[in-house]
Amino acid sequence: MVNPSGDPPESSANYDLREVVSRPVSIFLRVLTGFFLFGRTCFGDTFKRYTKGEIIGTMRLVSGLVVIVPVAVLLAQDSTQPNVSITPRVREKIPDNAASITERRADIRVDTTLVLIPVTVTDPMSRFVTGLDRDNFKLYEDKIEQEISQFSSEDAPLSVGIVFDTSGSMGAKLQKSRQAVTQFMKTANPQDEFFLVEFSDRPELVQGFTKETEEIQNHLTFTQSKGRTALLDGVYMAMSQMKKAQNPRKALLIISDGGDNSSRYTETEVRNAVREADVQIYAIGIFEAVSARGRTLEELNGPGLLNELAEQTGGRAFAVDNLAELPDVAAKIGIELRNEYVLGYTPKNTVRDGKYRRVQVKLVKTTGLPQLRPMFRTGYYAPTQ
Repeated sequence: MVNPSGDPPESSANYDLREVVSRPVSIFLRVLTGFFLFGRTCFGDTFKRYTKGEIIGTMRLVSGLVVIVPVAVLLAQDSTQPNVSITPRVREKIPDNAASITERRADIRVDTTLVLIPVTVTDPMSRFVTGLDRDNFKLYEDKIEQEISQFSSEDAPLSVGIVFDTSGSMGAKLQKSRQAVTQFMKTANPQDEFFLVEFSDRPELVQGFTKETEEIQNHLTFTQSKGRTALLDGVYMAMSQMKKAQNPRKALLIISDGGDNSSRYTETEVRNAVREADVQIYAIGIFEAVSARGRTLEELNGPGLLNELAEQTGGRAFAVDNLAELPDVAAKIGIELRNEYVLGYTPKNTVRDGKYRRVQVKLVKTTGLPQLRPMFRTGYYAPTQ
């Protein structure tokens, strides 16, 4: 705060000292003046023996004592307070050839990119083939063979998103669809985690990540069918939610009865999001026969859309005509996720240009085995930093 005169405000300590000194002096002078007036009146003869200069000198001496005594009292009070002295710590000089910890951390940079490709192998009868080793696989990126540095066929923990269609056309199919989710979750491991996205006119994250499969099933118990089908929006929301996954292996299970007719996101936007994410997509399409009347253009395009999304991620899409087959198909998907090979490699192309790189996996012909089919993620986007 600035005084009206423009001078800076005085501190409270200055005011306290002025008050301590001025008040006793003022009181004393008044008393002394009254004393002399009273003495002059009552003891006139006595005062006459002193000159005027002597009287004024005496008054000045006494006034000086009045000023000095309060100040001395204040100094005495201050001397009783503890005298604390803080010596500043001298910072040690770092040699020129040494760097601080933060500087050394800034110099550490990891330039290695490890790409993981899940692979499922089936025989001509669509049965899973297990027991293969690293030498049975060859891996290529943009047609250049890569060295497989990591190989695994163990049942690693999964992060799974259930994308469940609750549109009006699902009314009679809801019960079997719920059973399909139940069968799928029977193949889960204790370390797996799940979330649930339901979609009709718009998508909704009904249950975030949880390791309790009962929570997902309890939500589905009270699901009702209504509205249109925002399939693409549901997939896009699920891809966003998957960014919070705790496990390195990620998958989506889509259960729907038709194409999209109510989404804000386009097929191109969803395709790009799927290509950028390290997520496998499995889909169960509950479609009516092609000859059925009343099928819309979106429903006719539904199987093709699900197939495209699934295949480019290394997953699969299953078309179901008979509702009774739904639980068995879902269980098959769960088993397939437990019988995958994971191939890891460091790309020979170290340029961080953010471009899409195509991946291809081939199986080495083995004597005594039929023609096997590998299913794998078809590519990824290179990092930019």
